[in-house]
Amino acid sequence: MPSPHGFQYEAHPDGTVRITHHGRLATTLRGPRADEFLTEVESSDPQFVMARWTGNYKRGNERTARNHPRNSR
Repeated sequence: MPSPHGFQYEAHPDGTVRITHHGRLATTLRGPRADEFLTEVESSDPQFVMARWTGNYKRGNERTARNHPRNSR
C-alpha cells in the first residue's frame, strides 16, 4: 500500500487548523482537537497523521470486502 501524500496543514492564530489534500480543503479543526492534532503531527509522520485525521486513507480491506458473498448482490 503506498504511503499517503499531498496533505498540508495551516495553523491559524485563532487556533484553527485547516488540513488540505492536493489543494482542496479536507477538514477544519478547532479548540482541543486542533491542539491534539498539532501535538501529534509534530511527533509522528505528518502525512500519515493528516490522512488518519481526515479519514482519507485506505484500510487495505477494500478488495476483500468487495469480493465477500454478502456484497455480491
